[in-house]
Amino acid sequence: MLPLRTVLERVEREYPGHVIDVELEREHENKLEPWVSRIKFLRSGSGLVKLKVDARTGAVIESEERSGAETERGPRLVIGEAERAADAHTDC
Repeated sequence: MLPLRTVLERVEREYPGHVIDVELEREHENKLEPWVSRIKFLRSGSGLVKLKVDARTGAVIESEERSGAETERGPRLVIGEAERAADAHTDC
């Protein structure tokens, strides 16, 4: 499994923006299923982007974009929480 920081660096090259949420989970909670990172971030001018990324390879499996009008509620995380999550994941 790649460190979260590496996954984020790869994803941010194609989808620049501000990360607001990261989750690491198995697709179907089956030990045979691969680990995936679910990443949400804000892109300036285009709104919210949700990605599902293979945590082993860093490849984007699925993406969804919402316009700025659909994301008026704003980010869920406190600033710095995504960075702490990335640092914690690096220790794995």
